[in-house]
Amino acid sequence: MNRLGRVVLALAIVGGTLGWYVTRPVTLPETVSERLTGDAQAGERIFLAAGCASCHMGTEDDADPLVLSGGAQFETHFGTFYAPNISPDRDHGIGGWTQADFLDAVMRGVSPQGQHYYPAFPYTSYAKADPQDMADLYEYMMTLPADATPSRDHDLGFPFNIRRSVGVWKALFMTRDWAVTGDLTAEETQGRYLAEALAHCAECHTPRNALGGMDRARWLEGAPNPSGSGRIPAIVGDDFSWTAFDISAYLETGFTPSFDVAGGSMSKVIANLGQLDKAELDAIAAYILRAADE
Repeated sequence: MNRLGRVVLALAIVGGTLGWYVTRPVTLPETVSERLTGDAQAGERIFLAAGCASCHMGTEDDADPLVLSGGAQFETHFGTFYAPNISPDRDHGIGGWTQADFLDAVMRGVSPQGQHYYPAFPYTSYAKADPQDMADLYEYMMTLPADATPSRDHDLGFPFNIRRSVGVWKALFMTRDWAVTGDLTAEETQGRYLAEALAHCAECHTPRNALGGMDRARWLEGAPNPSGSGRIPAIVGDDFSWTAFDISAYLETGFTPSFDVAGGSMSKVIANLGQLDKAELDAIAAYILRAADE
């Protein structure tokens, strides 16, 4: 092999090694889970705020929101994603997961088998959550009914079916930095935690770039519906004139200021958020109005 060939080979080896390192699944330090004891009663509130049932409940019209058998279909230009079974069933759900497995999944997007989850799962938002809240959520979810419905494989074409490539996506777009910063009031700070971390409002209400990363410069400015049907509205900007009372009341009741009713996936979101304390809904409203000023 001539000198140029050896240089090219060396560069290829270095590049491949660097790429393998960058795309590796990164889990939480073991000490994070070791120091946590979850509380199922506290976890119920996290379950409602995080909206787990909105995506993972069954698809039947009379589906029980506490039976997380999965099956919901999400069509995107990357392919079709299917919500998995996350009930406590040991064979088809998460019943065999440890608390550490659960925290790695929801906060780092890494499966118990050490593979990347696709970011259709909003772990980019849950990454900002308090690990104690996620430990509480784990304990609560383990009290829910088990269901033996098998999860359905995603329908993705090349190259999106290569899970290792999600490591590149994470390196580019996954951050635990808050989108709305500055000198926030205590209420706005609470609302930011609820909206940015747990309720993951931006996952739907913020436009995305060609690779599916959120455009943080247009935070909450509305986005095309991933299903291709309609548009998810902006909740900031000149065309959004709701008051804090309007926002809080909508999240509690589903009624807009013009007495229209929330529909589609938002109706499921409100079915969960509407069970939170009014002070928490008021905090989300305060955060949204603050976000409009950023």
